[in-house]
Amino acid sequence: MEVILLERVEKLGQIGDIVNVKNGFARNYLLPNKKVLRANEANKKVFEANRAKIEAENADKRAEAEKASKGVEGKTVQLIRQASNTGQLYGSVSARDIVEALEGVDAKVTKSQIVLNRPIKAIGMHEIKVALHPEVSVTVKVNVARSPEEAELQAQGIDVMASMFEREEAGFTEEFVAGAEP
Repeated sequence: MEVILLERVEKLGQIGDIVNVKNGFARNYLLPNKKVLRANEANKKVFEANRAKIEAENADKRAEAEKASKGVEGKTVQLIRQASNTGQLYGSVSARDIVEALEGVDAKVTKSQIVLNRPIKAIGMHEIKVALHPEVSVTVKVNVARSPEEAELQAQGIDVMASMFEREEAGFTEEFVAGAEP
């Protein structure tokens, strides 16, 4: 299905581009969210008549997003979760958890703005992309740990899991007896 983009859509194009997308993607996502118009003659004329207005609205929204990005960019949030000895979480960290943690440090974002390529299922420092506008995105660091002390060590750059295994290996020594049977 050919459509006219009303806003920048990642991996498709810019405002005003006429692109060919799959029918289901257009019907189920792009059209209901008012990101595109069907590319027929009537809609092309309507778009050209309103092009300046659409681009001005987009510029205003982008300016607001850039202003909001100053309060979000570079923030580090700490999440304390239960995890196994190997560092695997019992559950996972979702976008909602990250939004709640960011609200705790006075950063206003919505759940739909958090871009998680895959759920966070292990302790450690994770960089998360926050898309405030199709053209404005920032990164936030999420520190997932089992305790506040462990989170502090991770914030300093220490790999908690590696240091834990090193301590276990260093603590185990076997006494050698020359005439002993195996």
